[in-house]
Amino acid sequence: MPIPGDLVLIDGRASVQFGGDRALWLRVTSVDERPTYYGWVWLTGYVIDPATRNALAKREVFAQIAGLHIQRRKPESAPSRINAGPAVRRRGV
Repeated sequence: MPIPGDLVLIDGRASVQFGGDRALWLRVTSVDERPTYYGWVWLTGYVIDPATRNALAKREVFAQIAGLHIQRRKPESAPSRINAGPAVRRRGV
């Protein structure tokens, strides 16, 4: 199951309407939690241009979960910081 932030390829395996050259990459912004047909899901997100990785249009799609190709968003690592304790200021030095 995709989660917000995932990049998902939606092609003919996920839904016949996305077969052939109608396949698209979708950056998921939300997953509808309302019940639907077993194995299907409503996804909202932005269609991504694979060449530039720019968002092209906002879409809502209905697709089979088993047919989705999901690329998980890698967690952004925080810059490492050395824990040296509080800074100490000395007067007259």
